[in-house]
Amino acid sequence: MNIEALERVGPNYSVEKLLSAPRKTTEAVLRIAEKIKPGMPEEDARRSAQQTLEELGSGQGWHKTLVRFGRNTTKNYIDPSEPNVRLADNDIFFVDIGPIWGDTEGDGGGTFVVGQEPDADMKRCMVDVRRIFETVRQQCIASKMTGKELYDFAVNAAADLGWVLNLGIDRPSAVGLPAQSSLRGHAGRDLGSPITEFMDTRNSDPSSE
Repeated sequence: MNIEALERVGPNYSVEKLLSAPRKTTEAVLRIAEKIKPGMPEEDARRSAQQTLEELGSGQGWHKTLVRFGRNTTKNYIDPSEPNVRLADNDIFFVDIGPIWGDTEGDGGGTFVVGQEPDADMKRCMVDVRRIFETVRQQCIASKMTGKELYDFAVNAAADLGWVLNLGIDRPSAVGLPAQSSLRGHAGRDLGSPITEFMDTRNSDPSSE
């Protein structure tokens, strides 16, 4: 195997662009989330997200822009949302974007909770997915693990917080499911997240999946 050939980059390779893309993507996710309020229809939120991306300089993406509210957050990437779902006063939503900044792709998302008294598992989902991501990210930086070893590490990191890492998804994303749901979905998408999906184990039986 010719390692030098495998690692060769093209003439447009730019470290600056590679570092800039995730920063721009994170900014976009946060700006999109700031505009989402209780009572807003999910369809309006998606249109607002696309408009925000265009305003920031990304007219197209390498995957569709997703914004999902409430019960729609438990759907898989390829599943259509139920129509006419509005964000409730105490609710959860996620943003999942794949913007193209010039000639460099970005990929990111975030899970957000609204309201003064949101469901405790929604809050746990939002917090834990970021904790798991950071734990796995630090391990990736500090170690020389293979991909398989890193996934095994992520499985254990998720289990430590009461989640099961679900690799049987149709598209990479970080996902956490509220305890009352046994469906696979995208709730829990984290800013700059790794390829992971999490299922709460406290009120569900993974063996039945």
